[in-house]
Amino acid sequence: MTNPATGTTARVASVFSRLNPVPSFPEYTGPYKVGTVDVEVPISGLVAPSPTPDGAADIHTVQFRIFYPATPDSQGKRTTWLPAPQRLHVSAYTQFLGVGSKAASVLSFIPRHLHYTTIPVHKNAGLLPPPPSSDSEEPARWPTAIFSHGLGGSRNAYSHVAASLAAHGVVVICTEHRDGSAAVSLIRDPSRQNRFLIKNTRRVVSYVRIPHDPTAAIWAKRDAQMRIRLWELGLIFEAVLAIDSSQKPLIRSNMNGSTPEAALAQFGGALDVREPGKVIFSGHSFGAATMVQLLKSTYYARSPALADAKSPLFVPSTTSAIAHQITERNPTFLLDMWCFPLLSAATAPLFKLPLPAYADVPSAPGGTAVLAIESETFFKWKEHLHTKARVLSPTPAEKVVTPAAFDRPLTGRKMEEPSFFYVANSAHLNQSDFGVLFPWLTRKVFGADQPERALRLNLRAQLQFLRANGVRVARTWAGDLVDGAAPVPGGKDKLELGSLSESETESVATTAMSSADSLGKNRGGGMVKDKGLEDGVHNDQGILARTEETGIDAWKWIDMIGLGGESAPSQLELESGLVSEGERRRQEEGEREMEMEIEPSLPAVAEAETAAVKAAAAAAVGGSGSERDSDDDGSGAGAVAVQNVTTASATTA
Repeated sequence: MTNPATGTTARVASVFSRLNPVPSFPEYTGPYKVGTVDVEVPISGLVAPSPTPDGAADIHTVQFRIFYPATPDSQGKRTTWLPAPQRLHVSAYTQFLGVGSKAASVLSFIPRHLHYTTIPVHKNAGLLPPPPSSDSEEPARWPTAIFSHGLGGSRNAYSHVAASLAAHGVVVICTEHRDGSAAVSLIRDPSRQNRFLIKNTRRVVSYVRIPHDPTAAIWAKRDAQMRIRLWELGLIFEAVLAIDSSQKPLIRSNMNGSTPEAALAQFGGALDVREPGKVIFSGHSFGAATMVQLLKSTYYARSPALADAKSPLFVPSTTSAIAHQITERNPTFLLDMWCFPLLSAATAPLFKLPLPAYADVPSAPGGTAVLAIESETFFKWKEHLHTKARVLSPTPAEKVVTPAAFDRPLTGRKMEEPSFFYVANSAHLNQSDFGVLFPWLTRKVFGADQPERALRLNLRAQLQFLRANGVRVARTWAGDLVDGAAPVPGGKDKLELGSLSESETESVATTAMSSADSLGKNRGGGMVKDKGLEDGVHNDQGILARTEETGIDAWKWIDMIGLGGESAPSQLELESGLVSEGERRRQEEGEREMEMEIEPSLPAVAEAETAAVKAAAAAAVGGSGSERDSDDDGSGAGAVAVQNVTTASATTA
């Protein structure tokens, strides 16, 4: 008799064998080379923005990776995508993908060359001096963004998004959260680093798989994770400020032995993080929801509307660096935001308040400072789309978004709507590295195609969004216009290409549109290695055009007016007893259906493939195809052994 576990294991092994990760990531299309440094510093040397939340007592450090524009002479060895220790990370990603820890020879499932997959960045490269600003007497600084990852992510899981921005002149701080949402994270213990025969002792924080049921218990678990995430982000910003201030004690306290002191010291005075409202905040999925909560929690920390809040997730000190930084002007881009964590009872008072960009004050930019990019999968998730429209509106407490919502009563201003788009034929993981790493998984399992196109369109929108918010970034490369370049709104029929003459502009635009297809398809083969500062467009305004026909392949504008009426009920609404059974059921079904998008499960993939094959075979012979596979152990995505925190000793990353 066949062992059921063996049957599932064999099917999962078959799926893994077809993942075929790419040997290297494509070259970035910005004009700058990209460097990276790893940072892990003790929180004891930082000023905490708020008290330590429950569950964080054993988090002794904060960890992040910096991607930045590097000097042209940067050579060095390419960085491997998989962090050290690789064996531990392979095992962690395997378990994140739903394979139980007892599966036989689990490491053999992962194609071996994943260990050697590289990203085109140079570790500890020299920081390129920021170009001087012609309209300011202040020293030039690089625009700086802070990025929060989603479920199963890490400080390296969005390397393509982060490094692409760095190649265009943005320093990106990629966090690694220790709330159990990273595939795995290692926490060094500062008190044990120098003990005899104990080197680099670290604790392993394993991924915690939490069901997606809309219940009080599940929301409480997401609240606990959110509290840690927000606290960490406040600490990380303190660390970034200390690095920019050239604080030697903090720089010397970096426990990541692969980063020399000089590699971190070079950021002194180079980051645009001091002026309030300057830092760019961004995140994907749970990370995007985290950034919404961070902005609101900080901006409205002393608001009378929160006076009766019973258990706020984050209340930063008024003297904290993060409280000084966050204003209504911070540019914010939200990638496929997962809204479920924003619907808990603890977040209800803040949910009713708008993003700071919509504050009814003269300095608020409105939707100009908000960019939201969806996958088609999330766009088609109706209740979630309606919920997100409310989050992105100036009046989230109202059930339906109306044009009048953008009229601010105190200032009498008509605010802009946010830039809200989705990429056709894309999946939730397309905005992370996994879409590029595993194209078979993207196509076969999630029905998405051209993962590089999704990243390319995301980059174009992010660059133009930053320009619209006064952030200086490099040109959008002509080859990235392969998907189309819509005319600039307002009657202009030509792209704006920096300082080029009219004839040169027409020549570059024509060349771009005729040759971009081949350029875009060969980005990994050296076609973009010799890039210049002027071989592209400095005003790709059409990418943010709010029109049904954008003229850009697979790029779709989302009209949020009229949305909101079918949004998912919150925890308080469910507990009120006023929610219909149909609404409750639709929310449960939607979260369950999207669970595999947010947390991919290869056992579920294997079972789905088996069911599809059997159904096809049954149809061919006129059968029903409904028989249950005798090898099915019924475990599905739930067969994951979850650890909380264990102790491990590992080599320096």
